[in-house]
Amino acid sequence: MINTVFFDFYNTLVKFWPPLDQIQEAACSEFGLGVSEEGIRRGYAIADVYFNSENARKPLALRSDEERLEFFSVYEQMILENAGLSVSLDLATKIWNMASSIPKDFTPFDDTLGALADLRSEGFKIGLISNLRRDMANLTEKLGLASLIDICVTSADVGVEKPNPGIFKAALDSAKVSANEAIHVGDQHKSDVLGAKNVGMHAILLDREGYSGDVDDCPIVQSLSDIRPLLLDGKSF
Repeated sequence: MINTVFFDFYNTLVKFWPPLDQIQEAACSEFGLGVSEEGIRRGYAIADVYFNSENARKPLALRSDEERLEFFSVYEQMILENAGLSVSLDLATKIWNMASSIPKDFTPFDDTLGALADLRSEGFKIGLISNLRRDMANLTEKLGLASLIDICVTSADVGVEKPNPGIFKAALDSAKVSANEAIHVGDQHKSDVLGAKNVGMHAILLDREGYSGDVDDCPIVQSLSDIRPLLLDGKSF
């Protein structure tokens, strides 16, 4: 029986503010390019698959400044291409530099606090499994999440990133639960779903924008509020 629910952090529990689609739209306009926020959201959904695949191959934290800029230039080009804009790699670099220079911070999604509180009220332990290399204790406190989270394991803690089995096993050890007693919720199929399933955990894919395509190996939800009834029903696991 599932008694512990782990979550990815960025793009699952929290997002950037100002929203990245607005930042990208503003950066593009500085270069005379018009793009819709909806197009940018679609671009991010597709480019983020590349981001997570590349980060799993070689974590960005371990790359040189030159390698990171090269990566983010390709990433930006991919975002814009899938938003309907074809730009050179040089222009993509300039747009990325402008967009990344705009101050931004994390903020919870509208459904985050309520969903976590509801799960805790049902007796579930709540955990984080994140590739984010930040002081998560301070960050979750600042965002009003600390009192709702029991376990937090990051790539900085264990030295490997999702989908590496090591980070999921470390989270299970920290929670003192077996794999079949835990479920992981995240927005990336490879990093979150396959990473969790490869160590025997259950998994749910969070697809807020409806871009999951032909994923058929796990339940898919569009809101965190859908998780509680899914777990209480139990038929999907």
